[in-house]
Amino acid sequence: MAILDNLGKYRNTGLLLIRLGLGVMFMIHGFPKIMGGVETWKGLGGSMKLIGIDFLPVAWGFMAAATETFGGFLLILGLFFRPVNILLVFTMIIAALVHFNKGDGINGASHAIELGIVFFGLLFVGPGKYSIDKK
Repeated sequence: MAILDNLGKYRNTGLLLIRLGLGVMFMIHGFPKIMGGVETWKGLGGSMKLIGIDFLPVAWGFMAAATETFGGFLLILGLFFRPVNILLVFTMIIAALVHFNKGDGINGASHAIELGIVFFGLLFVGPGKYSIDKK
């Protein structure tokens, strides 16, 4: 179909839509974690035990909450795009491990795995021309 054949011309628009959609959703998902305070951060950071890190759970939890919240905002802007995606990939790996550890299996971990794959792929593609990084 001719219409579908021409969509390749709008690669940067597609990247912008992906950045906007994921960024907004991660801000919505992360904001309550940021606002949850020390107890919430301690619980989140406790997940690092799954990879053998059992110190500073509050700091790790805050970093995870900040990565989701402010990382989502930076995705929207296309600012510090690749470093943000690295942090989001790491956060999604830990989230998937938490689901597996709870016994949720692949169905429970699938959302985190899928998003981790998307963020990993975006590392290679970049933010597109409609981004602050490209200005």
